[in-house]
Amino acid sequence: MGIIGFGNMGKAHTNKITSGMVPNMEICALCDIDEKKRDLIKEMYPDIPVFADAEEMFKSGLNVLTEKPAGVYTKQVKEMNEAAAKSDKVFGIMYNQRTNPLYQKLKNLIEDGELGGIKRITWIITDWYRTQAYHDSSALRSNWKLEGGGALINQNPHQLDLWQWMFGMPDRIYARAAFGKYRDIEVEDDVMAHFEYVNGVMGQYITSTGEAPGTNRLEIACDRGRVIIERSGAEEKMIFDRNVVLEPEYNKTTTEGFRPPECWKCEIPIVGAPGEQHVGIFKDFANAVLNGTKLLAPGEEGINGLTISNAIHLSAWTGEMIDVKNFPDDKFYDMLQDKIKNSTYVKTVRDAGNVDISGTH
Repeated sequence: MGIIGFGNMGKAHTNKITSGMVPNMEICALCDIDEKKRDLIKEMYPDIPVFADAEEMFKSGLNVLTEKPAGVYTKQVKEMNEAAAKSDKVFGIMYNQRTNPLYQKLKNLIEDGELGGIKRITWIITDWYRTQAYHDSSALRSNWKLEGGGALINQNPHQLDLWQWMFGMPDRIYARAAFGKYRDIEVEDDVMAHFEYVNGVMGQYITSTGEAPGTNRLEIACDRGRVIIERSGAEEKMIFDRNVVLEPEYNKTTTEGFRPPECWKCEIPIVGAPGEQHVGIFKDFANAVLNGTKLLAPGEEGINGLTISNAIHLSAWTGEMIDVKNFPDDKFYDMLQDKIKNSTYVKTVRDAGNVDISGTH
């Protein structure tokens, strides 16, 4: 494995692999365009080859594991997927939340028909609290030119991926977003999006980086009742308010006007949450390269969550309902380029050594 970029996540990934947490994988190259970071690499890992340019590493076609998001705009990710399809290489993406047994359990419940039909999906995830110091800690953060967005591009890719992974891609999206509402930034920090499916399911996705203490609550209303996944601190739990009789069946036979079906409150046991996360994806990737197994998170699927993200942006910019299945890649790209071209945002970067951003993206 060669890692490009020795920032927060690059250091974390390197440490996990060099410490032996990922069987059958070793670091054979590290790359960063920053000379100071290259010097740090040489000091920390004197036996690992160091490169100043990613192109120097690319002597031939390589298996690829990309970080999230797959890109900033769908047009470029489609090109990447096309290149991957023409190769015989393994292409994965670091969607480490797919290793969480909690979301795996919910996905299995849906696929096994345990929930019956889904009526509504609501995900409130506003516990992405970020201060001005965080935004000022790096020139690349929170601007159109270098990051390409805010909460949707930086903090939310995992949840947008989990949404489509568990529930499928929405057909239409309408959204409102505020840009620089809570902090001195030019990108989105407060978002409310409405998702529609052709089968009648509706969803709401609410996110923010300016709320404290914030909420992380996923609620699925279904024929069999209601499933709630909620996080409080480091603890996540799943509650299934389970109707004894499917609601549509109950409705056909009851003579009651107001009384709902009998409902049991069940806490679903989740063993091993939150899963192996990044290490799990590394193990899965190594297994795919060495043994040809199917990836948990194929790189080609990175286009899905990004399409949702781009559709939310586009709807917020235009005030229009966006056709997700026929997403206008060129229109989004052109509008993003206008945002970049017309940006007047100037950031004074603080000394990152005085800002605690450990464990964050």
